[in-house]
Amino acid sequence: MAFRCDSCGHSSPKWMGFCPQCGVDRPLIEESSVVRKSQAPATAVSLDEARDTIGPRFHTGWGEIDRVLGGGLVEGSVILLGGEPGVGKSTLLLQVAGFMAGRGGSVLVASAEESAHQVAMRAKRLGIDGGSIQLVSDNDTDAIAALAEKTRPDFLIVDSIQTVAVRDLSGAPGGVAQVRESAARLVRLAKDSNIPVVLVGHVTKDGGLAGPKLLEHMVDVVLYLEGDPDRGFRVLRSLKNRFGPTHVSGMFDMQNEGLVEVDDPSKVFLSGWESEVAGTVVYPAIEGRRAVLVEIQALVTETNQTQPRRSIRGLDPTRVNQVIAVLDRHTGLKLYQHEVYVNVVGGWRIDDPGCDLAVALAIASSRVDRPLGRVAAYGEVGLAGEVRGIPFESRRVEELDRMGVTRRISPGGGEPIRLLEALRQGGLQ
Repeated sequence: MAFRCDSCGHSSPKWMGFCPQCGVDRPLIEESSVVRKSQAPATAVSLDEARDTIGPRFHTGWGEIDRVLGGGLVEGSVILLGGEPGVGKSTLLLQVAGFMAGRGGSVLVASAEESAHQVAMRAKRLGIDGGSIQLVSDNDTDAIAALAEKTRPDFLIVDSIQTVAVRDLSGAPGGVAQVRESAARLVRLAKDSNIPVVLVGHVTKDGGLAGPKLLEHMVDVVLYLEGDPDRGFRVLRSLKNRFGPTHVSGMFDMQNEGLVEVDDPSKVFLSGWESEVAGTVVYPAIEGRRAVLVEIQALVTETNQTQPRRSIRGLDPTRVNQVIAVLDRHTGLKLYQHEVYVNVVGGWRIDDPGCDLAVALAIASSRVDRPLGRVAAYGEVGLAGEVRGIPFESRRVEELDRMGVTRRISPGGGEPIRLLEALRQGGLQ
């Protein structure tokens, strides 16, 4: 006999009135023991037989989404679409459903958060003809699965996995046990019926226990929709994909009529670039197989505070603070009495250490109040003040050539250079 917390899944051999792991003040729930019975052996097929059953991919009608998915939807696949509330997950999926329905496909949208009337109102605002889109407003996972087995849609959307529940399992919707069991039954539905299923999952800012992180190992594809609410740009990233490459991204723009594809992100990000202003540098980022030019801005200002503020958006704060320390130690730019603000324009997020040199040049340019002009920079800055080369340089150079950014500061020929020398190339020393 075991007792389990319905919030975090912690298991205990004895009953307790609270959970010692997550601290929730609800009592642990008894789990009934399972009596094993004799089972018939499973059926195996050869690899060649399984290969013959592979069906074609379904195009979503969106080039950006198909590229992130690796070519389109796969029969029987389960996709987890995560993102913060309000980022546009439901809007994006409803637009995909509208395209598939327009081509003669059938789509079932199961919404436990909104009524069918509310979903219809959004579809009308987006200009979607929903003749082949069926709506169901129900939070019973088994009822949704039974309806899908009966109607056999070409595409099933469950919005969201945190709001549906299994009736024969205790616990409120959104708890770990409910989320895990609901997802398991929907995954089984997809595999048995070959229906592509999309599970929408909310990501809370404080990283709640019921977030999609619990489900990432259960599904085939994990997509995250991120966005900058100030500018309306949305980035769809592939973090896991059993049918294609990972770390591929697609970009969209949120407008009044819904999400619109952005085919040329570099052109969008550099559209408002003011190169004659101090503290701005272009960095050729790599997202999957795509090179994207993004603008990194920095602002350095004096302060009387004992601990100067460091505000960083779109970059790893640890790496930026490391670059600040290297600038202070190896270039003579004293920043301990200055506040430093660093931002990636457009809401793009960079996790590549190759942006170190661009960050350093932007900070130094703002510190001495000297513009760099139309210049791009890339290279990894080490603690000893050296700048090392980074991978995929040819892709970065091709994108810089296409956008007409001909002046670059980087380790030439792959040989490391000193950070002080890079500042001299930029005219900052």
